[in-house]
Amino acid sequence: MKNRAPRLTNEQYSCNFADIQKPLTTEQAVAEAARCLFCFEAPCITACPTHIDIPGFIQKIHNDNPRGSARLILDANPLGASCARVCPVEALCEGACVLNHNHEKPVEIGRLQRFSTDWFFERGMPELFELPEPNGRRVALIGAGPASLGCAAALRRMGYEAILFDRNPEPGGLNTYGIAQYKMTRQDSLNEVEYVKSLGVSVRCGVEVGRDVQTEDLLRDFDAVFLGVGLGGTHKLGIPGDELPGVVEALLFIRKYKTQSYGEVPVGRRVAVIGAGNTAIDAATAAVRLGAERTWILYRRSEAEMPAFDYEYDLAKQDGVIFQWLTAPVEVVGTGVVEGLRCVRMRLGEPDEQGRARPEPIPGTEFLLEVDMVIPSIGQEKLVEWLAGIDGLQLERDRVVVDPATGMTSVPGLFSGGDCVNGGMEVVNAVAEGKLAAAGIDQFLSARAAT
Repeated sequence: MKNRAPRLTNEQYSCNFADIQKPLTTEQAVAEAARCLFCFEAPCITACPTHIDIPGFIQKIHNDNPRGSARLILDANPLGASCARVCPVEALCEGACVLNHNHEKPVEIGRLQRFSTDWFFERGMPELFELPEPNGRRVALIGAGPASLGCAAALRRMGYEAILFDRNPEPGGLNTYGIAQYKMTRQDSLNEVEYVKSLGVSVRCGVEVGRDVQTEDLLRDFDAVFLGVGLGGTHKLGIPGDELPGVVEALLFIRKYKTQSYGEVPVGRRVAVIGAGNTAIDAATAAVRLGAERTWILYRRSEAEMPAFDYEYDLAKQDGVIFQWLTAPVEVVGTGVVEGLRCVRMRLGEPDEQGRARPEPIPGTEFLLEVDMVIPSIGQEKLVEWLAGIDGLQLERDRVVVDPATGMTSVPGLFSGGDCVNGGMEVVNAVAEGKLAAAGIDQFLSARAAT
């Protein structure tokens, strides 16, 4: 990298990557819980993909019963601690809070959920559930991200033996490797994995399905298999110069700073992030907090089409990230390393096949942005080649097709959920799909045993 950002002090790094939202004290939590109306038909429960009994767990906080509160949360969502940190609550539970209809501030459900789950982990994960005796059936789960963890926890609580296989050195998927540190630490994710393991789930890391073990072997040796492989790496820019040193895909950039000391992570003085989704925001704000002097986000559509959530956008603006709307890169410039990014102004034309206004370059508007690091964040690749290697597996738009009622794929006994099915949604959606598949597996195996 030609112009690396200066190294900060350890104190500066610690400050930059501290929690963006401080946890509630007991007094604050009780006071906030008292604001809940404890609705009988609570819209917040319906808005939560895992259907946590939100009024119930809040009432237990109000009644000084944090253990009971944690039990209600983790009963519905074994990854309730991470969801408390990273869920888009404004669009889900808090967005549905009836106080919004009275133009009042909604109950801070996410922070209250974090209060209860933090209490649980800080006290060494006291036993919450009585587990059934093993029923003699085994399920293999490919991948150890949120969908597989949600599925495995549900299966184990139904008496199944659940074994997760993951190619990474540590489990947790994007929770461990791909979420900004100031939202959720790697240790937060690993704590949740330990909770799932405490239920009796086994995790085998460093095992790549397709290399070390084959899917057909798992289908033969286990009673059922769950496919929770997520998505692949970030799409390439597909422009001249996109292989130059200093072009680093967003998820790899985030993974590096979450697994290395902050000062060891190379970051440019002037950084351009391509894309305007939540991962792009995470990468841009991380670059700022690692010491980049100027950071841009370039998006080929307008602010109105930006896929990132509003609170992510606000966070980036607070960090000083500069947004260049209706701007697309056409060439990464440099001799041996990144020295600039040639861009073109765009305008919105006719709708594309998805109904979105198609961005078109405006002739004669090219300009050079002087940067020394480019971070593409234009969506993740689907694992099409790997998935196509599973005999009989039906794909549609490069996604795994499942029965929406059971999560079973076109291969009998093979179930799936998470990003490889939904194309890339939230952690809470992945957990919900994992739970649905667990119920589908139970139904499938119970029906097979009855014949």
